[in-house]
Amino acid sequence: MDAYTGQVFAENNADTRMEPASLTKIMTAYVVFDAIHSGEKKLTDTVLISERAWKTGGSRTFLDLGSRVPVETVILGMVVQSGNDASVALSEYIAGTEQAFTDLMNHNAEQIGMVHSHFENATGLPIANHFSTARDLALLSKALIQRFPEEYKWFSTKEFTFHGIVQHNRDVLLNRDSAVDGIKTGFTDNAGYCLVSSAKHEDMRLVSVVLHADSPAARAREAQSLLDYGFRFWETRRVHVGQKPITTARAWKGAQPTISAGVPDDLYVTVPRGLFKTVSTTFDLQNHITAPIAEGQTIGAIHVTLPDGKTQDYPLVALTEIPLGSWWHQLIDTILLWFS
Repeated sequence: MDAYTGQVFAENNADTRMEPASLTKIMTAYVVFDAIHSGEKKLTDTVLISERAWKTGGSRTFLDLGSRVPVETVILGMVVQSGNDASVALSEYIAGTEQAFTDLMNHNAEQIGMVHSHFENATGLPIANHFSTARDLALLSKALIQRFPEEYKWFSTKEFTFHGIVQHNRDVLLNRDSAVDGIKTGFTDNAGYCLVSSAKHEDMRLVSVVLHADSPAARAREAQSLLDYGFRFWETRRVHVGQKPITTARAWKGAQPTISAGVPDDLYVTVPRGLFKTVSTTFDLQNHITAPIAEGQTIGAIHVTLPDGKTQDYPLVALTEIPLGSWWHQLIDTILLWFS
């Protein structure tokens, strides 16, 4: 999947429910990052390591019972070493209990559009009714990378030292391919060997998801093949920069006579490699755009024509707020509108 446009280049059983194993921790990280960005939590906080977190089996960061550990350290223990104790500790830090935290996980999954996923814990340890799909995990990774680019960099950490123990990231592609910068491995007996990878080359970022591979080598090989295929045969380019004026429009009855229009976020298109020069864009504006106009209000559309002749439409929005003008400006514009 292209991480900017969401276009899928190759898929097989993409909507089949599977156990996500430790890929679950991508969602755990997403919820934690969201709490930090909202101001509810801070990286300067410390996390209390409960007995429940300390006793959690499987992969461990070896957090001490009753200790208080900086949030960033616990996050690194989760995303680099895949510590289940770190995951439970973070869930309790955010929501009080792991069960309450899973409510946040499922709420965010719904917001992202993960229609075939349900979470029952923060770790990915086997439990009934805990599942996801390759497509949903790609959507989740895409959302995490876009919303939390600074925090996403933690997923590229190759090794993590805690209590004098050096633990290495299990994603071998981080050392094999300089374009790969994350994101997570997973394994249980039922889930097999799993890997979500992301790589960036020039304007293009890809996400690959491999589930239920037979070995660590197989999951790495298949992930690399998917990434290589995407970069070899496709290209993604930015067509317009977000929040930059594309055109201006008359702002009737407004405190200012004109308003700038653009796209809310960077606009990318994905096309077969070598065909970007055939992409064209046009736009149109609504008739008689009248104040008050809210920032972000849709006032037109931009049309992108792709090499196959198909057109993709995107909203053109007001980049600033325009309040009502004086009664005199409103009167004059009312008369002009009547004549027009």
